[in-house]
Amino acid sequence: MEIKAITDPSFRRYGTLLEGYDFAPLFQEMKHTPAPADQCIYQPSLGELENLSVAKQLQNRFFGELPIQIGFCNGTNHLLNALEYHRSSELDIAVTDLILLLGMQQDIKQDFTYDTKNVEAFLLPAGAGVQLYATTLHYAPVSVKDNTFQCVIVLPRETNLELKEVRGNEGEDRLLAARNKWLIAHPDAGIEGAFCGLTGVNISL
Repeated sequence: MEIKAITDPSFRRYGTLLEGYDFAPLFQEMKHTPAPADQCIYQPSLGELENLSVAKQLQNRFFGELPIQIGFCNGTNHLLNALEYHRSSELDIAVTDLILLLGMQQDIKQDFTYDTKNVEAFLLPAGAGVQLYATTLHYAPVSVKDNTFQCVIVLPRETNLELKEVRGNEGEDRLLAARNKWLIAHPDAGIEGAFCGLTGVNISL
């Protein structure tokens, strides 16, 4: 699978590069977060990151003063496994080199299946941050070779937390896996309770 640069024109359908922010304090604080060699971990919110001055800048300038959460996704991963989307943009800020596997919500079929042949891969280099549009399908970053990765994740507050009500079992409601999170899993991933609608290969890098 071709891995494109984040500056490739084809990335423009998925998002934009973040500019005008000083992410150095985020990177410094991320040194204290774990990055397992045998799994991928996600923490939606971390106070040490949210208390930094850049967090206020992102809340006010990027999210228009909406409450936000800043967490991380770290570790090791080589599989697509699933794709998710939100009703809002997501910011991914790379502490290390990592690969993003991306698709478009517009390519989800009426029965809510999605063919993984439509997925594209992009290398997000250490130090760079991107906005992923609300219509961009994404999931956990993928490791570059055998290296662990660290990625800061910024979203509206309470995204990815446990649902307060039982989801429906019709239409798009079947995809709702957490607050502000609609998920389509690959059958091979074995994600308990997830809607298995990814067809084609479970991409491995």
